[in-house]
Amino acid sequence: MKRRTLILTTAAAPLLAAPSLARAALSPVLSAAAGLQPLRAVAVWRGDGSGGEEIAAEGFHGFTPDSPTNIKSASKSIISALAGIAIDRGLLEGPDQPIAPLLRDDLPDNPDPRLARVTLGNLLSMQAGLERQSGPNYGRWVSSRNWVRAALAAPFTQDPGGRMQYSAASTHLVAAILTGVTGRPLMQVAGDWLGPIPGFRITGWDRDPQGIYLGGNQMAMSTRSLLAFGATYARGGEAGGVQVVPQDWIADSWRRRTSSIFSGQGYGYGWFLGRMEGRDVRYGWGYGGQMIYVFPAMRGQPALAIAITSDPDQPSARTGYRDKLHRLAQDILRAA
Repeated sequence: MKRRTLILTTAAAPLLAAPSLARAALSPVLSAAAGLQPLRAVAVWRGDGSGGEEIAAEGFHGFTPDSPTNIKSASKSIISALAGIAIDRGLLEGPDQPIAPLLRDDLPDNPDPRLARVTLGNLLSMQAGLERQSGPNYGRWVSSRNWVRAALAAPFTQDPGGRMQYSAASTHLVAAILTGVTGRPLMQVAGDWLGPIPGFRITGWDRDPQGIYLGGNQMAMSTRSLLAFGATYARGGEAGGVQVVPQDWIADSWRRRTSSIFSGQGYGYGWFLGRMEGRDVRYGWGYGGQMIYVFPAMRGQPALAIAITSDPDQPSARTGYRDKLHRLAQDILRAA
């Protein structure tokens, strides 16, 4: 096994009365995590009512917490944040806004009448009703000449607002909408709107044939950057003294809209909703084991954010690796 890279940072006194205790508690947890072969890096943030900071960051198997990784579908949580900011800025009306007028140039001829009922919120909660373009359909979809038109032309398999149909095409339609209402490349928009978050940076992002950045997939960032995003949500949307993500949008995003087809847990707007160790957890999950966990502060317990990156080319669900990451997050929660 290659030597792992260890960085444990000392928390301020208001967060931990004895930072050495946190270091001692987290060290064996992260040492044991080295046995997870796909694992690339783990970073942990802890906060209280007045602030917070990174308390641990460790790289594995030749990677560091600053190495860029394709975070895959964990980027759906970032697309959700951008949608919420666009609503707050008056560029979009809200999650109940129909998408057809926003994408009128790419609508199919004689569209299914149900297309007029699909809302922005339906896309973010994976309840559009359109045939999903993930899994076995993903390759065909990204091989099309126009991903937006192909997504809108897909047949309906149920009415909008029904059960979850997890689809990269849904969040890509959100990306196309955001590109249209801002009139700018979404990479620039994300840099401006999320730029006030210290340490946040997208280092790479694929685009479709029309130049629209792929909403909810193929986005690269470091583990620390992903942690910075999660910590912003843990702080109620504030970062660097600025309200980056509207607090009411975070609450809306974390409200159960449907049930996950993967676990039966709740799903909001780009976030899975669950419980760990008696606490609420909101998490983003990307193929291969790209995870961002957010534990909101509750009953005197501090807020916590955990970012984990892994080999993006290996599956995580059917192999049981994702469940091992959930157990790792539980162990970190207990220790931190």
